[in-house]
Amino acid sequence: MAQGDITKEIEYDKIEVVSSWSIQVRKATKIMEEGAGGVKTELSRSFHRHVLVPFSSVKAEDGSWTHTPTDISGEDASVQAIANAAWTDDVKTAYKAMREAQEI
Repeated sequence: MAQGDITKEIEYDKIEVVSSWSIQVRKATKIMEEGAGGVKTELSRSFHRHVLVPFSSVKAEDGSWTHTPTDISGEDASVQAIANAAWTDDVKTAYKAMREAQEI
């Protein structure tokens, strides 16, 4: 990189497990400028947040439930690792039970 070059950097700076199954993800997008001596200066930073749960759960008119596993293949590797560690079989079972107990 040369002095004055502008780059964009993506950083997953917060990944939190809440209530055993909700994974809150914060992605920071940083705009950086290369300065003298290779020192980078942050020009701006913006955030995007999203929450992941183990399943998308839908109750049919007959009262039956369909729990479709959440596709995390498009998530950053660090997010995938935390989801795979947090979403144990016991956690998945508890999540399904919680969803089915809700009045929808």
